[in-house]
Parts: sequence; structure tokens; C-alpha cells
Amino acid sequence: MVVLITGAAGFIGSYLVDAYLARGVEVIGIDNLATGSPSNLERAHKDQRFSFIEADIARDAERTGELLQAGNVRPDLILHFASPASPKDYADLPLETMAANAAGTRTCLEVASKCNARFLFASTSESYGDPLEHPQKETYWGNVNPVGPRSCYDEAKRYGEALTMAYWRTRGVDARIARIFNTYGPRMRENDGRVVPNFIRQALAAEPLTIYGDGTQTRSFCYVDDLVDGIMRYGDAASLAGNVINLGNPKEFSILEFAKIVAEVAGVPLRFGHARLPEDDPTRRCPDITKANALLGWQPKIELRDGVAKTIAHFRGAAAPH
Repeated sequence: MVVLITGAAGFIGSYLVDAYLARGVEVIGIDNLATGSPSNLERAHKDQRFSFIEADIARDAERTGELLQAGNVRPDLILHFASPASPKDYADLPLETMAANAAGTRTCLEVASKCNARFLFASTSESYGDPLEHPQKETYWGNVNPVGPRSCYDEAKRYGEALTMAYWRTRGVDARIARIFNTYGPRMRENDGRVVPNFIRQALAAEPLTIYGDGTQTRSFCYVDDLVDGIMRYGDAASLAGNVINLGNPKEFSILEFAKIVAEVAGVPLRFGHARLPEDDPTRRCPDITKANALLGWQPKIELRDGVAKTIAHFRGAAAPH
């Protein structure tokens, strides 16, 4: 079996690389390293079943295809995870974000069509926007601002979903969509801009934790090992072409509650700094995972405090002198 993973040097992508290599299959990783880190693939590069292509899946579609053909590679499974994924990153790279989820998705789907490979598109809870339905089911169409500051990501992912379904309907590609909710864990960049690395970095530096707005907005936090398990179950499962499945932890926490947990686990006093809530920032975010449980037998297992402790340990190790 050959698995092709785009965004392979990214936070989630690199965990998928490691997980499939541990399964004993051949893995090809593609990444332009815009937001991914080569250090995330240090373990993978020691495995002879791993090969890496440094390329932009959107801009270098022809080159990527040539490299795959030159290696006589026909992937059986394609996981498309190439995209900036934090508000800071896609604010800095809006055109690149849209290209990764539009042209990049089409490149992957064309390869899937030619190779008769299964295709899984990494979409996002941002597809629901600032939801009017709670918790969010896959049948919910969303409440998205198509011209707001987050639209380069929200609408690009929604376009990628539409393109995925079009290839399923018209080309018969075994294509499927995972809507991923807030995922965290080791290998997140400390300057990522999302709440987990922000709070941990600030706690370890004995700084006040920055609360945007009043902190009553909610998120659900899924540890990366749980998410990878869900993705792999979805990639393995037969007869799920054309499906959309939420993957995330349905336990909901306010940002204030989460700040308290981070401070307690880090062993620091809880102090706050306050900032204005960003435009279009969702006020509630929580997945309905009934479908994932029914079709994949999946549900998260790692409790938030345990996952936060693992992530803090990683950040402390990364900050220690070597």
C-alpha cells in the first residue's frame, strides 16, 4: 500500500506520516514548508519506506505529477492536508491558502482519478462559520461571511469540499471529507496564533493569558492522537465515498475554563490580559460526532488535562537548552 500525504511536514500531517509508517506501508510526503517544519519529519526520514517531495501542490502540480510518474508511484490513498490552518497563517498567506484548497485539491483529485486511489479531504469546522446550530451536525450548511477576514480559509475549504463531491459524482472517485475541529498537541508551533500554543507559551513565560472578548466563547479540543486514529479509520473504511464526517471532541469548554486548566497543569498563577475579539470569530464550536461513532466506531479517548500536560511537556522540552 502507498499513502500520499500533502502537508506532510505540518502539525497533523507529520503525525499521519508517522502513523502510516508504523503500520508498515510506503508513505510519500509533499510539503512546500510554508508553515510546516522539517523537524516534524526527522523520525520519518530514518525510515526507508518514506520519501519526501518539497513542492507546492497548488503551483507545482505538473512537477509533482512528473515526480510521481518518474518514481512509478501510484498511491492507493491520498490525504490532502496541505493548507495554512491557523488564523495568523491564513491572514498572512490568504492567496496561498485559497490555492492549496482549490488548485491543490484539484491536483490531488486528478491523481486519485488516474490512479483509482481513495481521496480524503481535510476540511474544517470553519466550514460552519459562526454556527447558528449547536452542536454542529454534518447536515448543517453553516453561517459563513464570504467576504470577511477569515473567508480565504472558510470559503476555500468549502470550495474544496464542493470540488471533492464533484469528482465523486462525475468521475467516480472514492472521495470523502473530514471536518476537523480544534486539534492540539506536541509539534504545534508556539507562534501558531491559536489558543492552545498561545496559552501554553504565555503560561510558561509567566505572562498573563490573553483572553479575546469576554472569554465565554467555547471550543472543543481534540488531542492529535485521537484525531489521527479517526482519520485512519476513515481512510480504511470501505463504502464511505461521498461522505462528510465530523472529527473532534464533543466536550465543550469556554476559553476562560480552558485558561484555568492550562494554568493549573502548568503550575502557574492564573492571570489574564484582554484583547478585542477578532472579527467573525465563532462564539460556539462543538461537533456532533454521532456519525463518526456509528460509521467508524470512533470517539476521542484522551482527556483535556492529560493532553494539555503532554503538550506542555513538549513545549518545555523544546524551550530547554540543548
